[in-house]
Amino acid sequence: MERWDRIGRRAAYGAALALLPYVLIKVSWVIGSLAGLAPVGGGFSLAGWVLFNMVTVGMAGTGIALALALVRPWGMRIPGWLVAFCAWTGSGFLVSVLPYSMLSALLDSGSGDRGGDDDPVMPGWEAALVQFGFVGMGLGLAVALPAYLRRRWPAAFTGRVGDGAGDGRGTGDGEGATTGSGAGTPPWSATVAAVVGLVWLYWAAGGTLGIARPAERTSSGYLLTGMGAGWALAGAAALWTLVRARPARLPRWLPMALGWLGSGSLFAWSGWKLPVTLAVSLADPSEVTQPENLAVATVLHLAAFVAGADMMRKLAARAAGDGLRGRTTRPHRDGSRWAAR
Repeated sequence: MERWDRIGRRAAYGAALALLPYVLIKVSWVIGSLAGLAPVGGGFSLAGWVLFNMVTVGMAGTGIALALALVRPWGMRIPGWLVAFCAWTGSGFLVSVLPYSMLSALLDSGSGDRGGDDDPVMPGWEAALVQFGFVGMGLGLAVALPAYLRRRWPAAFTGRVGDGAGDGRGTGDGEGATTGSGAGTPPWSATVAAVVGLVWLYWAAGGTLGIARPAERTSSGYLLTGMGAGWALAGAAALWTLVRARPARLPRWLPMALGWLGSGSLFAWSGWKLPVTLAVSLADPSEVTQPENLAVATVLHLAAFVAGADMMRKLAARAAGDGLRGRTTRPHRDGSRWAAR
């Protein structure tokens, strides 16, 4: 077993273990609130509090199952699209915010900005375990997922960006037909992601165009917006690199990984923020305010969600083409060709 594969397997087990305390805490909240031994979260009815926490328990359970699927033999028998979608969405949520988690801890910028899980009645040790679960799961996925992908689709992550360029293969939908020549135009989803990323970068740098309530902005909000901008721009650049097949000598795994995380971040976070923004825009509750103009934020999140989904579709088509070429051209030890699997 390769050294990288061993590290990936340990990371997968570590990710599953890191999320267990979160599940136990959430279950204890549900049982405690039903028994009248624990308070209900602010702004929730008892039924709403129980439902909210059971949903998050289900999401955490899915994360644990995903981590185990990346390391156990049965994970290789699950349909590839299902594992890939769950891993892509999970890494888009968790891996993409690891820089934020580390920087906010260093800057102590999140001390006053607590969300639904960090209710004011939560003891410090519970908050620490919740944060540990998210960070541990994100770090575990960041290491275990590439190892799993290399085991299941090795040809898509090996070689160089320019390998096979000029053979007429594009992204599978007519875009990038000039792959390998350096000509052509960027895929529309990469262009949309770049535009969204530039707007978010402008906001993170202090720009106020499209900001309805500048006084509501916080340091953690600036940091999160900047992180989202960085992943959007990185994902757009990665997809364009693969379409152009330039620079030709760049290891293929690098733009594939950046494209995976960038598109996953756009899809997952904007897919979550879009309904929240729409709900706030339609209900207009006085106790909930957002710095951004709600119409502008809605358009940006919708564009990011659609672009992220299309970017992943193009990356998957690219990986499938690379895998096909790898299976049909790579010689076996005995001189024969790899059989298609």
